[in-house]
Amino acid sequence: MVVCSCNRLTHVDVETAVAGGATHPREVYAARGCRAQCGNCVQGVVCLLREARKKHQLAHEAAARQAMPVESDIALSA
Repeated sequence: MVVCSCNRLTHVDVETAVAGGATHPREVYAARGCRAQCGNCVQGVVCLLREARKKHQLAHEAAARQAMPVESDIALSA
């Protein structure tokens, strides 16, 4: 979905920027080498940025939980 018509910024661009470490709208635009022009898209970018950050954080936490040994695994190896 196109979020910013002026810059042809899509929801995928927002998600990619978040995966690259973006935490603010200006960083999302910078990841595409642009900036907000008319400003009509900023609220949409903020909303998608929050959603993408939350999704990214949940995925990171899930991966961290999978990497941790379970107590029963520890007891079996002792």
